[in-house]
Amino acid sequence: MADNKDKKVLNVPALRFPEFTEEWKRIKVSDLLDFYSTNSLSWEQLEYESNEPYNLHYGLIHVGLPTIIDLTKDKLPSIKDGNVPKKYELCKEGDIAFADASEDTNEVAKVVEFYNLDGKKVVCGLHTIHGRDNNKQTAKGFLGYCFSSTVFHYQIRRIAQGTKIYSINTRNFSEAFVGLPSKSEQHKIATLLKLIDERISTQNKIIEKLETLIKGIRDYVLNNKLQNTTKKKLGELCTITTGKLDANAMKSEGLYPFFTCAEDVYRIDSFAFDTEALLVSGNGANLGYIHYYKGKFNAYQRTYVLSNFIEDIHYIQIYLEAYLHKRIALEKSTSNTPYIVLATLAEMPIIIPSIKIQKDISNKILILKSKLITEIYIHNCYKDMRQFLLSQMFI
Repeated sequence: MADNKDKKVLNVPALRFPEFTEEWKRIKVSDLLDFYSTNSLSWEQLEYESNEPYNLHYGLIHVGLPTIIDLTKDKLPSIKDGNVPKKYELCKEGDIAFADASEDTNEVAKVVEFYNLDGKKVVCGLHTIHGRDNNKQTAKGFLGYCFSSTVFHYQIRRIAQGTKIYSINTRNFSEAFVGLPSKSEQHKIATLLKLIDERISTQNKIIEKLETLIKGIRDYVLNNKLQNTTKKKLGELCTITTGKLDANAMKSEGLYPFFTCAEDVYRIDSFAFDTEALLVSGNGANLGYIHYYKGKFNAYQRTYVLSNFIEDIHYIQIYLEAYLHKRIALEKSTSNTPYIVLATLAEMPIIIPSIKIQKDISNKILILKSKLITEIYIHNCYKDMRQFLLSQMFI
């Protein structure tokens, strides 16, 4: 690809295919798109059935759908009674739909494009803005990525209105611009990004299958293959303590891992532990999530640190991953933030087979977990690539 960052050329992206050299045209979104009325049907008025028309709810844009919708693969809910008032325009291929509201300014105007409707009737629903390029200035697939680009969302963040909930409306699009290259360049950009999205989707399926396989093997072994066992409390098998720090103690360039109650691992400048340990989230949305780490690290004050194991640490982690959430569901304390107390862990019964069986189980699971980590890394690389291209290939 050609890198145009240092060239004194107006109206071209920083990164583009080398065969294209002409400048892009800048156009107001309100001049590019015509807008149509949308319905306000709630989730309760929708269902996943085969009857038409289908309805695009804004919640699906935020969490459930790819940028490019292909109804041969993607699912939309249908309207229960099958009837939509005539004033609602049926979607056409190439139409786009924005989510008009979000608690996160980065998610306002999140967009999908109807790439392949598979002959189905679809209408845009609650908190969506339905747009169409009636002048045929854009290639199929381009608008979905253009309106997902970093430069477009910089504009939306300045325009969005609200305090706790941020929103936009069709009038705001007179203040936002996009860049349009030739249709052949649009097509090539859209094709590249669509291929990356398809690869990300494939990685998601690989990860889901591996997670299901790991869980299935783990549950089968723990429920059917443990013989000559003893039962001990977790507190008898290890030392249980907590970190001492606030979550905001993290330093982005710190030397050591910093474990909080999040799935992500952060960094910090100092360490309080130098050991092999399991780190268990003690509160919040990830209550009971377990990390394994060996070496120097630090921990948040509501993160439990389990160390000095007298049995195989990986077997104990596998056992906790299978059964800790059931125990938490029975014993967790709730307030604004759910949390577990020390006794929830210390008093938890653990079924202990021979050390040979423990290691045999943990070795097999660790091989699959290693494969899973690799696939997640590949997935994240594709996501980073996608985000980089969205930040560099548009104006």
